[in-house]
Amino acid sequence: MTTPLKTTRRHFLVLSAAGLAGCGIVPDVNKPLTLYTLKPKLGLQQQPAQVSWQLVVAEPSAERDIDTTRIALSRKANLIEYFADGNWSDTAPSVVQAKLIEAFEATKAIVAVGRDAAGLRADYVLQSDLRDFQAEYADGGGAPTAHVRLIAKLVQMPDRRITRTVSAEASAPAAAKDMAAIVVAFEQALGQVLSQIVTGILAAA
Repeated sequence: MTTPLKTTRRHFLVLSAAGLAGCGIVPDVNKPLTLYTLKPKLGLQQQPAQVSWQLVVAEPSAERDIDTTRIALSRKANLIEYFADGNWSDTAPSVVQAKLIEAFEATKAIVAVGRDAAGLRADYVLQSDLRDFQAEYADGGGAPTAHVRLIAKLVQMPDRRITRTVSAEASAPAAAKDMAAIVVAFEQALGQVLSQIVTGILAAA
């Protein structure tokens, strides 16, 4: 079951970019913009074994088209646009970093986990690349599919040796065309990706 979405409304001016001018999705600058967050659920097939090391999770790297608070969409190959009526509550990489930390904490299988920005001294650092985080529309139209792809590397400290690489990818169709349904699809796809990452990384213990 998908958990309820939390939304926050803030008023601010949105300036249209030249690349969005002809796509018909530039927002009305006088309309409040809804900020969306995600509450993905893990779907682990079994409880991971306990590990004795501490983990720091770095913010994923990403291309500029998805390293933004805008919710990205793709209607044709090699073209990224953005929805007009909603933003993420933070940039996509920051959202994914926070959800990775929450996912590892939820397993209760790891001694400690935190952000790299907190200055923690850990046994391992999880570095990752966010390759896809957009809603994709088929040629026939209709509701889109949320597509999430993340490549994670477990780096042993202090020699910074990569001990494990896990590639995770998932897609989830939106139940409707509205923004709330599309965000739910992102939540479902991200939950699947987090489950794959957590399972693969903790299996490296």
